[in-house]
Amino acid sequence: MSATGMQELLAKPDLDEKSTSTKVKHFLGDYGLLVLFVVVFVYLSIAATNFLDVDNLTNVVRQSSIIGFIAVGMTFVMITAGIDLSVGSIVGLVGVIAAMSASGSGNSFVVPILLCLALGVLLGFMSGAMIIWGGILPFLATLAMLAIARSAALVVADGTVKSDVSSSFEWLGSGEIGPIPVPVILFFVTAIIADFVLSKTKFGYHVYAVGGSEESAEKVGISTRRVLMAVYIICAVTAAISGMVLTARLDGAAPLAGQGFELQAIAAVVIGGTSLFGGIGTVRGTVVGVLLIGMVLNGMNLLDISSYYQQGVQGVILVLAVLLNRWRSD
Repeated sequence: MSATGMQELLAKPDLDEKSTSTKVKHFLGDYGLLVLFVVVFVYLSIAATNFLDVDNLTNVVRQSSIIGFIAVGMTFVMITAGIDLSVGSIVGLVGVIAAMSASGSGNSFVVPILLCLALGVLLGFMSGAMIIWGGILPFLATLAMLAIARSAALVVADGTVKSDVSSSFEWLGSGEIGPIPVPVILFFVTAIIADFVLSKTKFGYHVYAVGGSEESAEKVGISTRRVLMAVYIICAVTAAISGMVLTARLDGAAPLAGQGFELQAIAAVVIGGTSLFGGIGTVRGTVVGVLLIGMVLNGMNLLDISSYYQQGVQGVILVLAVLLNRWRSD
């Protein structure tokens, strides 16, 4: 056998190995999250006797929707290679405003919603302005907004819990349309709209382009500043929706509500396949990530596992998701 033939023969196993590795990466990239979701679902169906009860499954989605709203908005931000740490504090501030403006037994519904949405737009604009015109890194800008929004919530509420919202506003968190809770409907409607915007519109294309390379996006005529401002406003508005629904469900709001929500939302987005480096991610993946975390936490409660372990389990899932994403992208 010639030297050339020998080299080709020796090279074949490497090519086969690379091909197999590539196929595995593609499979995990396309179906890994769904496989994990199914495995956890089947395990909990067997291990926890009440897990498959309709009421329990409905409750899982209802509880998950609070973080789900935030995670949908966070997906936009993280696809642009940004991050928003202020969303938990926005939930607290909006919740206080919602409870105060929708208080009493009157028909306070439309005005509190419009007020809270406007507040979300304002807070998102402020974060975007610090990043775009102030040149501040998203991590630091939204960390500052976290402190500002939390302080504002404490000042407005005077450090006290605001309760007794109107029955019409309470419907947002506790009402049902047929057998389906209103928060569940609102969450999936929000997710469907967001998925359409990201996957079917020019704006969605621009979001991915900015996350892929901001410099290249500018060269092809995309206004990166407008895109960045829009995604931070979207993220703040979805956090405001979360704050309203949480307040309506609890019939009140505490100024410290929403602490840690930003970490749960980021975890759900990363678990859902969105890259920490931008340019990659889907709302559909985020929804599965949100439901996976909600299902795991619910299962731990049904199995009487101490709540002390729950944050640790979320941390482990997040680390595994990050490692998987890095391995898949290598």
